[in-house]
Amino acid sequence: MRGGVGVGRSRHVELRLKRRARSAIIPAALPPHPLLPSPKGRGQYVKSMTNNKMKKGVFIFASLFVLFNFSFAQQNPEVGRWQGNLVLNSTTQLPFWFDVNFDLGIYSFVFHNAEEKIVATEIAIKGDSVFVTMPYFDSEFRIQLNGLAMTGVWINHNRKDKNVLPFNAQFYDTYPPSRAVEGIVTVPDGMKQCKGRWQCTFDLHGPDEYKAVANFLTEGDRGQLTANIETESGDYRYLEGYELANQNAFYLKCFDGMHAFLFKGKIKGDSITDGEFFSGMHGYEKWSAVRDNKFQLRNPDSLTFLKKGYNKIDFSFHNIEDKPVSLSDAKYKGKVVIVQLMGTWCPNCMDETRFLGTLYEQEHPKGLEIIALAFERTDSYQQAIKNV
Repeated sequence: MRGGVGVGRSRHVELRLKRRARSAIIPAALPPHPLLPSPKGRGQYVKSMTNNKMKKGVFIFASLFVLFNFSFAQQNPEVGRWQGNLVLNSTTQLPFWFDVNFDLGIYSFVFHNAEEKIVATEIAIKGDSVFVTMPYFDSEFRIQLNGLAMTGVWINHNRKDKNVLPFNAQFYDTYPPSRAVEGIVTVPDGMKQCKGRWQCTFDLHGPDEYKAVANFLTEGDRGQLTANIETESGDYRYLEGYELANQNAFYLKCFDGMHAFLFKGKIKGDSITDGEFFSGMHGYEKWSAVRDNKFQLRNPDSLTFLKKGYNKIDFSFHNIEDKPVSLSDAKYKGKVVIVQLMGTWCPNCMDETRFLGTLYEQEHPKGLEIIALAFERTDSYQQAIKNV
């Protein structure tokens, strides 16, 4: 098998890709159940027995009966809106909100990520435990129900370490719940300080310092601030949060089943200072920004290029049917071919694939072909096929 030949990348992009490309699958235990209380009146019933052996047997039977009834009694999550939190460290939580729906006898969890909605339908309920498998990406929630509260963990199987984050949630009937929980007072739309375009510097003073563009787009119809942050190797997708009154500060967050992002900063005139960027438990960077409506990132054509001594791209890889595919195949001769580098663990790639899928439907009758090279985070070929 021949790998990708003749393609180079700038050192910056290679560093960014290395930092994002970590994976593995590790087991994680469901949080233990709390101790079950002893039911009232059980001892009085046992005392009525005259035979000590029978008394002991009935007591054990009654205990097991109560234990199994308490342990296996079905609890269903409350239908409606929930405020969730992922614990990033001892002082920082990432808030997000989700809906629990119940239609035609089937539960679903709908995770809201600015205007994006991520619908999880693979739900298993056993006793007071709920197991939610996220779509698209290899992650899951393991939850224990306690009335109008949830506790548990979110497990990101794409990572080797620091991939099990404590999770808690509370049922709310207001929107957005993060506002209700944190007592946030937001800045009126006409007084927003952070709206506009910003030149950002991430990993401030670090070895991999890099530039980004932040576009604080608009205030949503219910008070939230929405934004996107673009880097030279992708963007941070759908972000929403708040500009906080009387604090000259803001926060933005994203949870999409793969990434758990939290951005914080303070606004001082045309500058953003004291910026913090959390990526789950494993990533932390400081950042700053200045207002700049003209700043542009480098042209992508300057970041990906043919290596010296090559005048074309060539490769041969096996597809999901285990058949070799090469640009030199007769199928592609004389045609426009788009080569996509992607991975099923990559949210940006998911967005790009949706766009390319629509483009393919429109232009394939005219001869357009698309080849996607999937770089999967597994050593198992069969698992990679399943992922794709």
